[in-house]
Amino acid sequence: MSRLVAGLRLGAFAAVTLPLMPVQQLLLWLWPAMARRFPMHYHRLVLRLIGVKLRSIGDPAVEPVLIVSNHVSWLDIVVLSAASPCSFIAKQEVHGWPFFGSLARLQRTVFIRRDRRHEAGKSRDAVRKRLDAGDTLVLFAEGTSSDGLRVLPFKSSLFAAADLSGVHIQPVTLAYLGHRHLPLPRRLRPFYAWYGAMDLAPHLWQALCAGPIEVTLIRHPPLHPEAKADRKSLARAVEKTVRQGLQRALHRPGELG
Repeated sequence: MSRLVAGLRLGAFAAVTLPLMPVQQLLLWLWPAMARRFPMHYHRLVLRLIGVKLRSIGDPAVEPVLIVSNHVSWLDIVVLSAASPCSFIAKQEVHGWPFFGSLARLQRTVFIRRDRRHEAGKSRDAVRKRLDAGDTLVLFAEGTSSDGLRVLPFKSSLFAAADLSGVHIQPVTLAYLGHRHLPLPRRLRPFYAWYGAMDLAPHLWQALCAGPIEVTLIRHPPLHPEAKADRKSLARAVEKTVRQGLQRALHRPGELG
């Protein structure tokens, strides 16, 4: 039964996504303001189609804003985009991924090279340009994904891109907490958390077969420009906030409000 449901959900995803991809491309050409918001409505529909219940806590910061989040799964993209209009900062390799690379480009992803130190300035300038234009960008500052039970050390290199007057930095915690209306057990976390050497396509199918999941998104108070220190101190402060949010969500969910 789970495979049948998963197949139906995957078919519904394809039936919705493929026709909407050219629509988003037309919006990028003809109506850029709507192209920023359209992915939010699309991803809210995707969450319903694949059986993900999203709980959002806290308010989004005033744009322009750099959202800095922990990274657990490919589902993070859908969850964060469904919560509010945004684009993502991703490694250059994603640009060339079949299908998913196209989706990333349609959402105006900023692609950066993390393995070439001499291109760090170009990456920083690309991010700054988008923030200066008033966009909301999402940075997964761990540089990789985890099992969702911990927050890995944040890399500080791209925090310098937020050093612009009027840009806010908003820490965000993603917590995968529920499965079929019960607490998500540790043994099922690898079905949803995508990390290590897991292949994307089999993992996506496995998650669809495993059934509905509940995800909590916690928006922490933004850091205002006047409160910013150097980028390393800033990275540590944001990392601490995100980690504390995850621990509270995992161990004291009743305190989330």
